[in-house]
Amino acid sequence: MLLLFAAVDPDTDRLLHVRRFPTRTQALTEMFLAELREKYLVDDAIFLVDGAPWLQAACHRHSLRFQHVTHGNRNAIERAFKEFKRRNDAFANHFRHADPNTAETWPQALVVCFNQLT
Repeated sequence: MLLLFAAVDPDTDRLLHVRRFPTRTQALTEMFLAELREKYLVDDAIFLVDGAPWLQAACHRHSLRFQHVTHGNRNAIERAFKEFKRRNDAFANHFRHADPNTAETWPQALVVCFNQLT
C-alpha cells in the first residue's frame, strides 16, 4: 500500500503537488517538499501542518515556516485531501491490475481533474 502526500492551497482548495510513497519518513517528506519548492514559490508560505513529527522536522530542515493547526483552515485542507483520496482510491480499485509505472501517474492526472472540478 502506498501513502499519499499532498500539498493543498487553503485559499483555493487546489492541489499543488501529490506523490505516493511506501511509508512516512522525514527523508521522504523532505523529498516531497523539495519537489514542491521546484514547482512553486513557497518560501514565503506558512505551511499548516498536523502533529506529524517527520513533517514538522522536514519543514524546519527546509527552513519553511509552519504552524501546527488542528482546526480552522486545516479543516478545509483535510476536506479537499479526503475527497482527493476518495477519488484516487476508487480509481485505483477499478484498475488494480495496471502496471505500477502507469499507476504512479494516476495521482498526477487526478490532480488536474480535481483542480478543474473545484
